[in-house]
Amino acid sequence: MRELVNPPTYIAWADLARREYMSMIRFVSRLVRDIGRHVEGRTSFLLIFLAFAFPPVFAQGGPPYYTNDPGTPGNKQWEINLGYMPFLYPNHSVTHTPDVDINFGVGDRIQLTFENAWLRVSDSGTSEKPKYGLGQDQLGLKWRFYENRETGFAISIFPQVSLNNPDTSASRGITPRGASLILPIEFTKKLGPIDLNWEAGYNLVHLGSDGYLGGIVVGHDFTESIELDAEFYAVGSFHPAVNSDTLGIGARYKIHPPFILLLMAGRSVEPARSSQPYFVGYFGLQFLLPPKPFAKD
Repeated sequence: MRELVNPPTYIAWADLARREYMSMIRFVSRLVRDIGRHVEGRTSFLLIFLAFAFPPVFAQGGPPYYTNDPGTPGNKQWEINLGYMPFLYPNHSVTHTPDVDINFGVGDRIQLTFENAWLRVSDSGTSEKPKYGLGQDQLGLKWRFYENRETGFAISIFPQVSLNNPDTSASRGITPRGASLILPIEFTKKLGPIDLNWEAGYNLVHLGSDGYLGGIVVGHDFTESIELDAEFYAVGSFHPAVNSDTLGIGARYKIHPPFILLLMAGRSVEPARSSQPYFVGYFGLQFLLPPKPFAKD
């Protein structure tokens, strides 16, 4: 296997990660304010409508949404998500066919994660055929270090590293050239009749520009089996300053243990262009193993 990053680079990353994580709280507060400035017009109306129009509200991050939450599968429990994920832009597209997200619970508060996808990359501006290849391996560890069941408030951290495989995906422009390390923090809080889930984080990128991510999910359980949600998600880089803010509407349908149907469709908040998709989505299934009756919220 070829070496992706030299050992001295890993040492430098570790030192940089420690310093960046110390400033995470300040970054989160700034990012939340920025998200508030971006969410305008119909986006604000939709999120407020879902938050207050239905008294018994429940929100949960994770597939089919991009925003993660502090939840974990439970001790020795598996959560496996298989999904088709299209990202469609005016002049190109990237599709996960499929995306594989595997999570395993270690104790009640820790989750180990592996995620990858078989990617289809197409450029409509050229005559080249679509490119296919394996995406980056994403390895993560989530730790819900604070939980207050009485107030419904929980906090977790979910560092995730993305590494290229020993193949030609990077050289063919399917995946980024270098590795990256995401340092996010997730919150969930019960606010009267609603439950709110949000996430914000810093993205350390090797051979590229560092960036940020942030998201908010709010939803409603219409029945014991059907949950509908709305999500606002923002991701971008600093140098150059590029952002992509999307709004999505999704659903989870509990078919029968251990199967849950996952659906989400959305688009960019801004008019579609090279960095703003006119359609994003997630269409897949979640498997909760070993099978057991669905928990009642």
